[in-house]
Amino acid sequence: MIILRYAVYRLMTMLLTLLVVSALIFIIINLPPGDYLSNQINELRATGQSQGVAQAEFLRSEYALDRPLWEQYLIWIGFAPGPNGFSGLIQGDFGWSFEFDQPVAEIVGDTLWLTVLVNLAAVLFVYMVALPLGVIAAARSKSWVDYSAAFVGYLGLATPNFLLALILFYYGNKYFDLPIGGLMAPEFEGEPMSWDKVRSILVHLIVPTFVIGTSGAAAMMQRLRANLLDELGKPYVETARAKGLSPARMLTKYPLRMAFNPFVADIGNLLPAMVSGSVLVSVVLGLQTIGPALLAALKSQDQFLAGFILMFVALLTLIGTMISDVLLMLLDPRIRYGARET
Repeated sequence: MIILRYAVYRLMTMLLTLLVVSALIFIIINLPPGDYLSNQINELRATGQSQGVAQAEFLRSEYALDRPLWEQYLIWIGFAPGPNGFSGLIQGDFGWSFEFDQPVAEIVGDTLWLTVLVNLAAVLFVYMVALPLGVIAAARSKSWVDYSAAFVGYLGLATPNFLLALILFYYGNKYFDLPIGGLMAPEFEGEPMSWDKVRSILVHLIVPTFVIGTSGAAAMMQRLRANLLDELGKPYVETARAKGLSPARMLTKYPLRMAFNPFVADIGNLLPAMVSGSVLVSVVLGLQTIGPALLAALKSQDQFLAGFILMFVALLTLIGTMISDVLLMLLDPRIRYGARET
């Protein structure tokens, strides 16, 4: 009951936070002078294309870009009526991309679930690698296992993702016949889901998952090792050893649970960090994620496309933070009882 009440409370605060973040995103993407259509109008006027100028000015009026900034924000969110009535994010209208000359929903529609799929695979890879390696390195501290895990960790942190992508591209294709580029074979793009398409996606996920997840796994492994070593040096562990508790039971009874707290708390930052950090990797590997679209939108001041993608990343951050908070309550009784007292 406490956890359910806390989850409802966190959901309400998440919605309020998302509202504040939406205002900040809208202000920041409008900080540079001008916008996509203003820049286009100036170029058309310079080249004497009056018909194109009239069309661009019509689009400015159609999408309320000629109105004050606060009014544009309310229309974008859907709190105020625009030229076409109430039609904003909360009504499911994500706006128009002037750069790609398509509705934002059509541009991100196919790439959103691929972005989520790639980053969820990378998160699973991070935890599957970091958890056992971090625990073993701490339990076998100052042994060859610890030094080997530390070497792998430093290698993962020091190697740039795009360089790792290029290396895996070459050697993966040469020795393991792994596909180069994209998240599926070209013949499956735009086709309905089938077993062959799923198999193609899974094979194409191997290299991106490894590339995007390596640095995150290295950082998490080092953090878990440090937390667990700190817990293993505390007096209650010495007491447990003195009472004859077996090493495995002593490790999993309390020190590991306590060391998990920062490990679990990082879930909130992991998803958005991977989405934003995978932009360059997506460009190098030719992945159909939202990363390249965000890069193009920011460069051309395509505000509706950039705003929606940044809102999506902010939503991932808040969902990850909420999941980590609820997991921390389940994991640590001190947090659970502290919440009940407040």
